[in-house]
Amino acid sequence: MNIDIYINKYKNSMYNFFKWRYEINLLYKFSLAFFFACLTGLLAQFRFYLPGTPVPVTGQVFVVLLSGVLLGAWGGVSQIIYLGIGLAGFPWFAGFNSGIFYIAGPTGGYIIGFIFAAFFIGYILDRYIKSRKLFNMLALMLFSIFVLIYVPGLIQLYLWIGPSVNFVDLILMAVLPFIAADVTKALIVTGIAYGLTPKVGYGKKSDIKI
Repeated sequence: MNIDIYINKYKNSMYNFFKWRYEINLLYKFSLAFFFACLTGLLAQFRFYLPGTPVPVTGQVFVVLLSGVLLGAWGGVSQIIYLGIGLAGFPWFAGFNSGIFYIAGPTGGYIIGFIFAAFFIGYILDRYIKSRKLFNMLALMLFSIFVLIYVPGLIQLYLWIGPSVNFVDLILMAVLPFIAADVTKALIVTGIAYGLTPKVGYGKKSDIKI
């Protein structure tokens, strides 16, 4: 069988999945969002600390980016569920923590940023066909990490430490140690997303060509 036939079958299956995901009812969308919230909680437990920073390296960012790709704007809902259930007391924040005091700690701002990042990625990829090009997608992932996740994280860490910390020390603690790992995550998710996302429209109110 010609390889083009396999490629076309794959493209059709991806188109059908994204069209199905776009059109399913709220119950199914919520179920998918809950599943990704669970994945975020699971990957939060794969953590390790680097010297000189209270912020651990975890697998959460990978799931956050992927949730936006696969769920659209409902990726943001998955992170709201993750935050809400953790606040309610279920121990699935990093280190099996939970509650408002964890969110008020050094890493709480990053979790808030997860919501912004997943929603933004999902909204843009669903709405703009051009955003599904390889380098556009990579730029989208990097912006989501270094602006939408890092900025709330830096603000919360600053509030947690207090005004005694200067901007350079804050960057050394909360940005520089994580750049290599997060760029790697962005590259991996970009590759996955590029291979999965249809390059044609799949929704009535989406896929604006710009």
